[in-house]
Amino acid sequence: MKKTLVCKIDKNNIDIDKIQEFGKILKNGGTVIFPTETVYGLGADALNDKAAKKIYEAKGRPSDNPLIVHIADKEKIHEIATNIDERVYSVMDKFWPGPITIVLKKKTIVPSITSGNLDTVAVRMPSHPIAISLIKESGVFVAGPSANISGRPSPTDEENVYEEMNGRVDGIILGGDSNVGLESTVLDLTGDIPTILRPGGVTIEDLREVLGEVVIDPAILEKNENIIAKAPGMKYTHYAPKAEVFIVKKYDEDYIDKINKLVDEGIKEGKKIGIMCLDKNKDKYKGEVIGLGEDLNEVAYNLFKALREMDKKGVDIIYSESFENVGIGQAIMNRLIKAAGYKFV
Repeated sequence: MKKTLVCKIDKNNIDIDKIQEFGKILKNGGTVIFPTETVYGLGADALNDKAAKKIYEAKGRPSDNPLIVHIADKEKIHEIATNIDERVYSVMDKFWPGPITIVLKKKTIVPSITSGNLDTVAVRMPSHPIAISLIKESGVFVAGPSANISGRPSPTDEENVYEEMNGRVDGIILGGDSNVGLESTVLDLTGDIPTILRPGGVTIEDLREVLGEVVIDPAILEKNENIIAKAPGMKYTHYAPKAEVFIVKKYDEDYIDKINKLVDEGIKEGKKIGIMCLDKNKDKYKGEVIGLGEDLNEVAYNLFKALREMDKKGVDIIYSESFENVGIGQAIMNRLIKAAGYKFV
């Protein structure tokens, strides 16, 4: 078990001396967990093979799953990527810093371990002040996937990231809760048509306003373990709690009765059942119920936290309501489907 340097830092009053201490860890090839506006990230020097390998080891992550490279200056993208056209500038100008990652052809300076053995690199400029400050002070490109054991729900708060990762990394910066709650949108700009590889806080509607035609990669809509993952989250079961997750389709008006019937059946079998739903439906269900919020933005913010809370409640099965597949709802359903392993009832 590693000895982990842990420190709380106020994003509104950043202690630059502490940030510089963590920056040195990154510069020297170590691993540091840091807050971003989406989820907590597990950072290491993206251009250092040995440092990047430590990310995979800490997460228990398959090495064919590419890492996102975080920068603190838009101009830095020219050092690691090629074929940067007007579409790239349009997206950067509109959404950076912010929750969107751009996939581009990489320069040879980016090692294969960071790119998941692909000829592309995924790049993001976060908006969180601690993340930006850490990247600047480290002086390196920071590879930073979500700071969790691979396959588990991404951490959006201090308590969960500390519990899961203390002793697995060299440093942890505790900087409060993330304010988006889901990982960044991943947009592939290497082809003729801009393609979303992972939906997130920047929606397809947002992107179409800037780019015109934008599509979603069909590979993320179906279960296919043989796809080549150009972005994190495209392969394998992701975001999964210890309990088995099922998504309940809301095609009929009686979906609440349907869920309660499933709860009764589970209880008869001696199982503890959890329900995730909109706040307005909380009192209509049996079992261990967690309300995710009143609208889709609140659901996105609370989803990963709720999945982890269900673990703490010790439930055996989770039934989740499904949500409208528009706007941020696409990202919510993408994470839920991955957590459930594509299981619907």
